Amino acid sequence: MSQANDRADSDADWLGLFHAGDRRTLEACYREHFEAVDAAVGRLLRGADRETVVHEVFFRVLSRPDFRRSFGGGSLAAWLSTVARNLATDHLRQVQRERSVPLDEAGELPGPAQRIEEAAEARLIVERFRKEKLPEKWQKVFQARFIEQRDQRDAARTLGIARTTLAYQELRIRALLRRFLLKGEAP
Repeated sequence: MSQANDRADSDADWLGLFHAGDRRTLEACYREHFEAVDAAVGRLLRGADRETVVHEVFFRVLSRPDFRRSFGGGSLAAWLSTVARNLATDHLRQVQRERSVPLDEAGELPGPAQRIEEAAEARLIVERFRKEKLPEKWQKVFQARFIEQRDQRDAARTLGIARTTLAYQELRIRALLRRFLLKGEAP
């Protein structure tokens, strides 16, 4: 029983030193758990992104007392691995958001006025295509799939047609739209 008490006291002492930011304790944390954190991040990221997130985990451990206090005991390796996976996931999401934002010719984010103008121009092109090139029999499929962006099953069910029929019409519409846009028929 005395060994269990000594171990609990030792764990409490270690946790106190960790929370306080004791240099030796944090150094031991880095040395003992670097590989576990690197492996957790490595499941999601490679190269410089991987290295950046691993360093971010330990930067938080070293520089943020509130972050260290959020560890309440238990397996430090598991806690650090969870933190690492969460940061890696956040990093991936950030990169995906940045890649999906369109830039103007100067490589900058377009302003609200430019986005409104581009959206209005796109609507005009779509309406011109619908009026001039799209056969009446495919108007409802175009509306459901391209404008409302419904999935094929839902669109087919709503329109009361077979999914294969919808897919065929969608394929034909895409071909018409491609020719319309690529032949310079758009304004």
